[in-house]
Amino acid sequence: MTQQFGATSTTEDVLHNVCLTGKRVLVTGVSAGLGVETARALAARGATVVGAVRNLTKAEHATAQVRTDAQKSGGSFELLELDLADLASVRAATDHLNTVGKSFDLVIANAGVMATPFGQTKDGFETQFGTNHLGHFVLVNRIAGLLRAGSRLVNLSSAGHRFSDVDLADPNFAHTPYDPWVAYGRSKTANILFAVAFDARHRARGIRATAVHPGAIMTELVRYLPHGALEAMVTQINSQAAAEGKPPFEFKTIPQGAATSVWAGVVATAEAVGGHYCEDCHVAPVIPNDAPKGLLDGGVRAYAVDPAHAEALWAKSEEMVGEQFTP
Repeated sequence: MTQQFGATSTTEDVLHNVCLTGKRVLVTGVSAGLGVETARALAARGATVVGAVRNLTKAEHATAQVRTDAQKSGGSFELLELDLADLASVRAATDHLNTVGKSFDLVIANAGVMATPFGQTKDGFETQFGTNHLGHFVLVNRIAGLLRAGSRLVNLSSAGHRFSDVDLADPNFAHTPYDPWVAYGRSKTANILFAVAFDARHRARGIRATAVHPGAIMTELVRYLPHGALEAMVTQINSQAAAEGKPPFEFKTIPQGAATSVWAGVVATAEAVGGHYCEDCHVAPVIPNDAPKGLLDGGVRAYAVDPAHAEALWAKSEEMVGEQFTP
């Protein structure tokens, strides 16, 4: 990692002169936004990319440029049907991948939802925890045998993990009043803890896992926010920034947002990112659990990278999905 990248680096910057010919990658959520750009950037460097999506028709239209760039570089792109909110769909997708039997060098767990109204997945899990965490938990673990030595798992998390730790006693809000941002925070903390535990289990095989915060980007992720809520949030953030003498908030572009995912997946050294949380194309510092929740501040809360906490979530997740996973 001799070249330094940062918040404004794009996928083109990060992957400049990188050749991924012969590499096989799985990216979830390639029907819009970050997922499409992540798949395009990797395929444009020669990678074979499998894009997993819930809506195949939508994804076919959204990924036209991915196919064009893949063809120019000698890479390839294909779609796989996957609904992370339905474990039957997840298991069907993993059965297919295992039957095909082709190994992966990188899995980017990109798909997710944010601040949804209270709801449940087809398996009865709270929507955000079930989709963002449990769906990926089952997906990745069921294809772990396809990960080559030297491969990586990149889980997309968020600065929103600072909103809340996971609640292992009440993950589905059966007894806790529902708050969409608390639920989002729980799921994003779970994404980090899953990476920590997966890394610990598989590093002896030369497989590493990391979690990344892509930054704040205008994508379809905001579709559940009430009218005016995003603008009000930005106003509040900027008021806080001004009071602290910081520059105003700026959204990242989609290529800037996808940069940390591809940086952590193929550019950074495995030892540097394995078991850690990354943002703005660098490994983030660990901050106290009681640090301010300002989204302009960097860092990962200590509870999100605690190994014992990660193991407890792993056990709870296995209990919830009814499967046990061993390396």
